[in-house]
Amino acid sequence: MSRPSGSGTVDGVKLVRPARRAILAVHVVASAGWLGLSVGLLALGLAANTTGAPATVEAAVRSMQLFADWLLLPVALLTLGSGLVLALGTPWGLARHRWVWTKFWLTLATAAATAFALRPGVNDAVAAVSAGHPLPDGGDVLMGPVVSLSAYVFMTVISVLKPWGLTRRGRRLREAARRPAPAEPARV
Repeated sequence: MSRPSGSGTVDGVKLVRPARRAILAVHVVASAGWLGLSVGLLALGLAANTTGAPATVEAAVRSMQLFADWLLLPVALLTLGSGLVLALGTPWGLARHRWVWTKFWLTLATAAATAFALRPGVNDAVAAVSAGHPLPDGGDVLMGPVVSLSAYVFMTVISVLKPWGLTRRGRRLREAARRPAPAEPARV
């Protein structure tokens, strides 16, 4: 169940195959859900910005608020958490391969942007429309979905292609694993 130190797993702990596969399934489903939510938010944002009908604008931004308040953050945190467990419990490691390291930081950044930029922007749009004002500059309901969708598509592509090779830490660990272990003295 465990690997020697330096194998890319935390303290030599390796996920057993059934656990790894279950967490991988959770991660893929959560990631796909986050991508789908972003596409849905983009469609609603476009509808809100291209229609002249106040009822349609209000329905679109209220729908965006529902997704942003109830679904986005839990799905983002599930994606982040399951990705961390996979990285730390498999030989891929968190900081061994550049593509994993890049995905980690982009996921962390987009989760933070969801909490601190996208949700407040959607909530401001709902408040404005509910008060009878026009949508604040379209960026509030369009920029978040465009940026997050771009990040998720990029992360999906690098997950499939696995570009860029090892990090410095990964190269160091690989070299250490290749070195022969010192021979133990013979017992008499």
